[in-house]
Amino acid sequence: MPYTDDDGRLNNFAREPKMYQAEPPNKDQQRNYIFLGIAGAVLVIFLVVVASAV
Repeated sequence: MPYTDDDGRLNNFAREPKMYQAEPPNKDQQRNYIFLGIAGAVLVIFLVVVASAV
């Protein structure tokens, strides 16, 4: 359903979502970020080694 203003004109602009303040990550999320960072670094190192071997 299109959004119209008080005068009945069509508003084609997207509605902006409500703003909220981000919460800092908890201990479990921090641990997951560290694990994913290490896994990503290992993957990149592995790919560089394979590329240099080829």
